[in-house]
Amino acid sequence: MKQIKVEKTASRGIAIGKVHIYEEATFIPSEESISESDIPGELEKFKLAREQVCSRLELLAQENEIFGAHLMMAQDYTLESSVVERIQECRINAQLALSQVTGELREQFKEMENEYMRERASDIQDIEHQYLAAMQGRFKDADADWGKIEAPVILAAADLLPSDTAKLDPRQLLGMLTQEGGITSHVSIMAKGWGIPALVGVKTLMDNITEGDLICMDAGRGELVISPTEEVLQNFRARKREAEEKERQLEELKDLPARTLDGHRVTLCANVGNAEDVAAAMLHQAEGVGLFRSEFLYMENTHFPTEEEQFEVYKTAVCNSPAELTIRTLDIGGDKALKYFDFGEEENPFLGWRAIRISLDLTDIFKTQLRAILRAGAYGKIRVMFPMIVSVEEFRQAKSLLSECAQELDRQGIPYDSGMKAGMMIETPASVMMAGELAEVADFFSIGTNDLTQYLLAVDRGNPKISEMYNSYHPAVLRAVWHVIQSGHARQIKVGMCGEFASDPRAIPLLVGMGLDEFSMSPADIPQSKAVIRGLSYQKMNQAVGEILRCSTIGQVMEALP
Repeated sequence: MKQIKVEKTASRGIAIGKVHIYEEATFIPSEESISESDIPGELEKFKLAREQVCSRLELLAQENEIFGAHLMMAQDYTLESSVVERIQECRINAQLALSQVTGELREQFKEMENEYMRERASDIQDIEHQYLAAMQGRFKDADADWGKIEAPVILAAADLLPSDTAKLDPRQLLGMLTQEGGITSHVSIMAKGWGIPALVGVKTLMDNITEGDLICMDAGRGELVISPTEEVLQNFRARKREAEEKERQLEELKDLPARTLDGHRVTLCANVGNAEDVAAAMLHQAEGVGLFRSEFLYMENTHFPTEEEQFEVYKTAVCNSPAELTIRTLDIGGDKALKYFDFGEEENPFLGWRAIRISLDLTDIFKTQLRAILRAGAYGKIRVMFPMIVSVEEFRQAKSLLSECAQELDRQGIPYDSGMKAGMMIETPASVMMAGELAEVADFFSIGTNDLTQYLLAVDRGNPKISEMYNSYHPAVLRAVWHVIQSGHARQIKVGMCGEFASDPRAIPLLVGMGLDEFSMSPADIPQSKAVIRGLSYQKMNQAVGEILRCSTIGQVMEALP
């Protein structure tokens, strides 16, 4: 028996079954040298491969939004021009030129601080494989052969590219394991959408398994046991039955509202990063999208996305959501960089040129996004939300540009939502202190507890030396949240929360008692959060708020929580 522990997990569920090991096809670029007379032929090879890859991705994108992002990468002008330039100026063959360009792009993604963006390096690798497959006449090899799976298995691989899973039937899977990747990889995202237990980034996985091994895995706890003893096997079976019963109970709440025992109603929404996530969120009982992170559309690209590119994404997203969709405008800077734009050196980027500050300086880029959002609003209910606001002036300036874009669309006769609500993130001490005045001009608030905690406590949440000091249960953070909710309600606007705190089972009762209107979280956390809310008494929690806010230490807060 062998046991492996995985620290970071993104899904839950227990799986017991035999392992099937997938070995992906390898595509090595030709290193054959070319002469000047060969250049036209190599350019033609690349052109034909591009057409073939894009046609394939167009078909895949109809079934899965992930491949819509891949299509944009494959069609990208910068990628195309860079390959053509290598062929013409360096006199290298099309395969090697493509491999060099995509290899450089992969390295750029891998060096990014943001984990989600680091995971996008595998998407670039996927595009490279498909191009090479087309140029080598091995396009069929680019599709994983799943015909060997005759009964449901736990699928294991060194890594799985999105195209590897394109034709995979979820009914064939008990669970998924990969040695590479992280919790924001597309494999992890797809597994969560399918409701399949998955563990990614399992170090030494391939050295410890063989085809047909019996495996027990607990995705929630990050536990993997290979060739378990009978005692361990029975323990996992009991835990699996218990987990399935709990899921059955949560399923019974699927169509019930997030309402407390004494009738107080709140809204449970989802935090998402793309249009595909919106559709998946609805399967988890989301009542809308409280945070659509539009920056991922920029960060996954090789250029600032055009109005049309953004419009198509936002339109798809709102069409995938039967309820309200809240799009946060570009929130880059800090730990979120763009490989095609130089932010310049900053001593402290978290306190520097980021989020709304960039948008208000680069107004052409900002207006391109606002126009796309307004146009998508003609196809469903959308709210626009501005990040990192610290003053009334900033909000008014952003709102003025939104009005300017609306007037332009009017003159051009382009349909848009003329009544779109505009709100803001509350994530700085300044916005907390100015909450009353900001509530006079904003249509809604959404509290971003991740940054708010960091800024209020002056703690870099990514610094391991002081990570224990980063705690949203700090009395200062709780009092700030309470003040914002009270300020918003005094001016009749709704207050939501889209930070990690909103899905914390211990925090939910307190936030309900404070009167928080909207809880936005990872879609997978919604069913359990609803169960917590439906077991609460709003009256009781509302009465407990005063005592908790009077606490002067985190320890006292934790003791006072129910």
